[in-house]
Amino acid sequence: MSLPTKSKLNFWQIWNMNFGFFGIQFSFGLQQSNMSAIYKYLGADEAALPMLWLAGPITGLVLQPIIGAISDGTWSPRFGRRKPFFLIGAFISSIALVLMPFSSSLWMAASLLWILDAANNIAMEPYRAFIADKLPSEQHSIGFLMQSFFTGLGITLANFTPAILVAFGVLAFTDKMSNGIPTYTYYAFFIGALAAIVSVLLSVLTTKEYPPTEEELQEIARQKAASNLIGNTFREIKVAFQTMPLTMKQLIPVKFFSWYAMFCYWEYITSSLSLSIFQTTNQHAQGFMEAQLLTGNLNGTYNIICFMVAFALVPLAKKFGAKGVHFMALLIGGSGLLLMPYLDNSTILFSIYNPFGDPIQVSSIYLFSFGLGISWASMMAMPYQLLAGSIPKEKRGVYMGIFNMFIVIPMAIQIFTMQFFVFDWLGQNPINVIRLAGAFLILGGLFTLLITVKNKNEVVV
Repeated sequence: MSLPTKSKLNFWQIWNMNFGFFGIQFSFGLQQSNMSAIYKYLGADEAALPMLWLAGPITGLVLQPIIGAISDGTWSPRFGRRKPFFLIGAFISSIALVLMPFSSSLWMAASLLWILDAANNIAMEPYRAFIADKLPSEQHSIGFLMQSFFTGLGITLANFTPAILVAFGVLAFTDKMSNGIPTYTYYAFFIGALAAIVSVLLSVLTTKEYPPTEEELQEIARQKAASNLIGNTFREIKVAFQTMPLTMKQLIPVKFFSWYAMFCYWEYITSSLSLSIFQTTNQHAQGFMEAQLLTGNLNGTYNIICFMVAFALVPLAKKFGAKGVHFMALLIGGSGLLLMPYLDNSTILFSIYNPFGDPIQVSSIYLFSFGLGISWASMMAMPYQLLAGSIPKEKRGVYMGIFNMFIVIPMAIQIFTMQFFVFDWLGQNPINVIRLAGAFLILGGLFTLLITVKNKNEVVV
């Protein structure tokens, strides 16, 4: 079988193949805006929050390269190479999402988060390789930026869902379940479960994968016939590490500082807002509940900005280069986080017409989320654009899995350092954690400038 010639896909074909990313990211959005609050409702204190977030980085660290390597060696004429992983991950994720708000203890919520993150990693990791498999090289940029768009859209709707349910009178702000978790949180997670299944099914049913070449089929058969499948998988990962392209190595510090920063943000933004705006970190206070809803609105805003600017990054990357765009994006986002403690929720910048009630007031606190949205859009696309052309096509799954380890390793380091000394060093003040996140985003941008390129659009392999 000869190497298939990849046809250019039109906009809606690229849209359909990436639509499953929407549901996966809806799930991540629910975690980002609600898990710290859920933990606090179940009795956790500020200092314990980092360790309770450990599920994400550890499951990603273990699963992503393994799933990537296994998907490289998978082929079914009926189900394809990457699509079975989307379906399995989405199914398990939906179950965990439905159960999460019923958690009766911290251990139950933390255990469900482990399951949820494992499922999301199973579904998400092969999606990066799916783009490189399906699209010709000249469409990689639009493919990854479409994923960035759906990342923004999915997380945006996830973040805004609780506030929408309250604002439209579907649920009361004060309604709580027996475990103290607000009722609107349960309904948001239930909606997320539906989004995960429906969006992934649409992508799976509307997109076909290219069959492997004869050589790839022989390699897949050899791996399946081997007596030690797990051993072969780990050998593939070891070889990939040893032959890592230069570009991939140069992206390590960029990924480290930017993802350390984002985990600081997700863990402590609710407590930081509760302290800086409502002068409390008591989870039983009304101010804390208001901070939880405000967190969703702010996270939703930065994700609106993400999918609004995602496609604007394509011509900018062509003109100025991917690394130049990524540097500026991280600089803007980091500056916004440094500015956050000086903003408030009472200084109104402008109002947005609301046909369902009072106008929506946009206060100065939303300024930082505008900058963070630009950073987030770039983080979801530019590093992958820099990487995609430097890795061999037959190893895309394992290399994308290893590359995603550069996301989860910084998260794991953040958890342990924040748990055992950084939070104390910062005076046990959540606001200072957000300041640190801003400084680290800027550092990630500076390291982007050190990536070696031949010209604006081409990386050195």
